[in-house]
Amino acid sequence: MKKVAIVYWSGTGNTLAMANEIADELKNSDLEAEVINCSSFSEGDVANYDGFAFGCPAMGSEELEEGEFEPMFESVEKSLSDKPVLIFGSYEWAEGEWMHTWQERCEGDGINLVCDGLIAYDYPDDDALKECRRAASDLAKALQ
Repeated sequence: MKKVAIVYWSGTGNTLAMANEIADELKNSDLEAEVINCSSFSEGDVANYDGFAFGCPAMGSEELEEGEFEPMFESVEKSLSDKPVLIFGSYEWAEGEWMHTWQERCEGDGINLVCDGLIAYDYPDDDALKECRRAASDLAKALQ
């Protein structure tokens, strides 16, 4: 069974809710999905998984969380080019510019994004959860 790591940082639970929805959909697609706080994930873990979903909310001036998530992602991003990846997160202000910046960064690194970065305003509503399931389905298809 193929394994997917869903690595996230969440300050309020919004991005964690998205991570859990993605995990549930991946499990429905007969994949092993593990939700992992970014503080427990490092470059050495990349080889243990076939695909990834990385989740981080917008922080500060529309950027990734700098204390834990950014250092972790920076350490693993160069190791992801041969694996399918989904990026996601929530925001509470502006229009999601952090996701556009993050997506461009991933594309510049040669990361195989299975779809555009997935965003939810505040706590994910039914439409946002539906999009989480759709994106997870895209990731599952990329792993077949």
